[in-house]
Amino acid sequence: MSGPKTPLLDTVSLPADLRKLKPEQLRQFADELRSEVIDTVSVTGGHLGAGLGVVELTTAIHYVFNTPEDRLIWDVGHQCYPHKIITGRRDRIRTLRQGGGLSGFTKRSESEYDPFGAAHSSTSISAALGFAVANKMAGKPGRGIAVIGDGAMSAGMAYEAMNNAQAAGNRLVVILNDNDMSIAPPVGGLSGYLARLVSSSEYLGIRKFASKMTAKLSRRVHKATAKAEEYARGMAMGGTLFEELGFYYVGPIDGHNMDQLIPVLENVRDNAEGPVLIHCVTEKGKGYKFAEEAADKYHGVAKFDVVSGKQDKGPGGGPPAYQNVFGETLAKLADTDPLICAITAAMPSGTGVDKFAQAHPDRAFDVGIAEQHGVTFAAGLAAQGMRPFAAIYSTFLQRAYDQVVHDVAIQNLPVRFAIDRAGLVGADGSTHAGSFDITYLATLPNMVVMAAADEAELAHMTYTAAQYDDGPIAFRYPRGNGTGVEIPEKLEKLEIGKGRIVREGSKVAILSLGARLGEALKAADRLDAKGLSTTVADLRFAKPLDEELIRKLLTTHEVAVTVEEAAVGGLGAHVLTLASDTGLTDAGLKIRTMRLPDVFQEHNKPDVQYAEAGLDADGIVDTVLKALRHNSTGVEETGARA
Repeated sequence: MSGPKTPLLDTVSLPADLRKLKPEQLRQFADELRSEVIDTVSVTGGHLGAGLGVVELTTAIHYVFNTPEDRLIWDVGHQCYPHKIITGRRDRIRTLRQGGGLSGFTKRSESEYDPFGAAHSSTSISAALGFAVANKMAGKPGRGIAVIGDGAMSAGMAYEAMNNAQAAGNRLVVILNDNDMSIAPPVGGLSGYLARLVSSSEYLGIRKFASKMTAKLSRRVHKATAKAEEYARGMAMGGTLFEELGFYYVGPIDGHNMDQLIPVLENVRDNAEGPVLIHCVTEKGKGYKFAEEAADKYHGVAKFDVVSGKQDKGPGGGPPAYQNVFGETLAKLADTDPLICAITAAMPSGTGVDKFAQAHPDRAFDVGIAEQHGVTFAAGLAAQGMRPFAAIYSTFLQRAYDQVVHDVAIQNLPVRFAIDRAGLVGADGSTHAGSFDITYLATLPNMVVMAAADEAELAHMTYTAAQYDDGPIAFRYPRGNGTGVEIPEKLEKLEIGKGRIVREGSKVAILSLGARLGEALKAADRLDAKGLSTTVADLRFAKPLDEELIRKLLTTHEVAVTVEEAAVGGLGAHVLTLASDTGLTDAGLKIRTMRLPDVFQEHNKPDVQYAEAGLDADGIVDTVLKALRHNSTGVEETGARA
């Protein structure tokens, strides 16, 4: 099936080509660009609604500003598909999020038009400020242009950056992409006219002249007049907060109206006033009715049929998603425990907190993209006797590490951390891979760290965490669906720091933590077939370690292998430390630690990523055989004893 007809888009390979078009051609160009985005994502899957919402804005920015000399930074970056199409990557756009293909986010190594990589929120203004100030100090003309959504503006980092923005002057342009109508009323012709007026050189000239005139009066009168003008514009257009932070506010304007976008951006480009914040109101999913009508605006989609909008979700049924197991389990526990509450940071459905919120709306809190606040908020709840569960993606919890250390662990407060997206995550790549949480949590005194091997274990760990009031406790679980095991009606309170033997053997011991247990069992089957009797243990806890079980396994088997879907410094490091501290290494202990490689792995299918990392059954078997060949002269090349 051929793609959409795009005669104007076909003439544009780079923004320099776009700037050759006449202004009256831009409407058609944007329509063609939108069709190309829809067709692309129907093939690749990925983020759709956000990109559709910024098609006109993307076109206008590249048309007016001199990218890449003017540095354009997309906050989060999941709305950058239109940007990639018109910055030299259209020929590869249907490789988005595929192995070896384009990233679903901005990425410095991909293009000079991606000056700053972003897949987490609220970093754009800080980065753009850095570009702007660096150019100012070097005497270069380039600007820093940050496009940030209203959701990303819920994070404190955005305001920290704005509070320091005056150093950049007119070299910094912030475009607030307001697609939730959370700041401004509906945009009409009057607001668009006012935006063009207050950004024009004529208005700014009169403003400067008036400022000079009032300056000749008393300082008190001058300040009062300036404040009156500022508040008049703020009352008319909602920009008082931004004015107080030192920005010249322009807007709101219709982010889909080229007749408003182009002249306002040109005015901002050509005038000396700054830093400037342009407030654009857009609609997620714009121009594709199925996305416009969807509650989540087709935020993230599987492959889909363009005509019907039907997504290819794969075969129905099957095991439940881990996030839903957590949310539903927690909701049931809260039925009989009024102290349980849940906190999420702008990801209610992604973490399963939406399930909890449906049952207990008064005890569910979405703090927005504010993980630092969310963790300390949970600490306050815990200090006051509640049982808070902070459900946060592994990579997002990184943003609140100081709060985990200072506000939770040092005070030994019983905050429960439900850590979603642990391990590798596939198409979202290294920016969202939960590689480091075991390392950054298991080093902390007072912290308990668990990892679920399957959905039943996740339910048990949720129950265990609810019952644990002695300090902070964390449990991690992967993205995607469970293994298909049955979840018992009666949940088990796990003994803290105790693992379990899931398969008995005598020669090889595999010490597994978390969701690699299935691969460990497959490896054990293959090793047994080679005559290597294999024990498989699910340690359950990275901290505290089950020292008794670990010592027994290390001293009664010829070789031991630890397996975890986490970076160096996690389970393997703690087991080695235990072995060293207890003198086990003095007796020629044969142990190997298997973990994620010391690289940021590129996006791909999860099973491919784990194979590349060597954390599949093949990798485990290979590690065992190499250890035996290295340590025993009586082992054949196949790994079996003669």
